[in-house]
Amino acid sequence: MSRPSWDEYFMAITDQVAQRATCTRRHIGAVLVKDKRILATGYNGVPSGLAHCDEVGCLRERLGIPSGTQHELCRGIHAEQNAVIQAARHGIAIEGATVYCTHQPCVLCAKILINAGIVDIVYREAYPDELATEMLAEAGINPRRFIPGEGA
Repeated sequence: MSRPSWDEYFMAITDQVAQRATCTRRHIGAVLVKDKRILATGYNGVPSGLAHCDEVGCLRERLGIPSGTQHELCRGIHAEQNAVIQAARHGIAIEGATVYCTHQPCVLCAKILINAGIVDIVYREAYPDELATEMLAEAGINPRRFIPGEGA
C-alpha cells in the first residue's frame, strides 16, 4: 500500500467531514489547511441549534428554486462558510491557507474565501459558477480540480 499524497489525504478528510452534512440536496465538506496542518473543517447545514433540513424539509425544494440560484433562500450555510466561521470562533488565523472542498465554491463562498486570505482552492466536483471563477481569477486564486492519483 502506498502512502497518499497530501492532496489525496486532505480530500479524503473532506469526504468524512461531508458525512456530517444535513442538506437534503448535497453533502459537502471543506477543510482549511496550512503548512500541512488542519486548521478548521466545515460541512453544509443549518446554523447551530436550528432544526436541520433533513428533519424539516428543504426550503429550496419547497419553493422550486433551481440549484445555483438565490443562495440566500436556504436555511443552510455552505461548508466553506462554516469552516471560516469555525476558525474565527476559535481564534485560528487562516490567511495563507488552502481550502480542500468536495465541490467547487459558489460565488458567495468565493467572496468569503478571497477576503479570508485563502490562497489555494482544491476541489473534486465541478460547480459551474462563472462569476465565482471570474472573481477568484481576478484575486489571483486559480482553483484546481483534484484528480485521484495526482497531486502534491
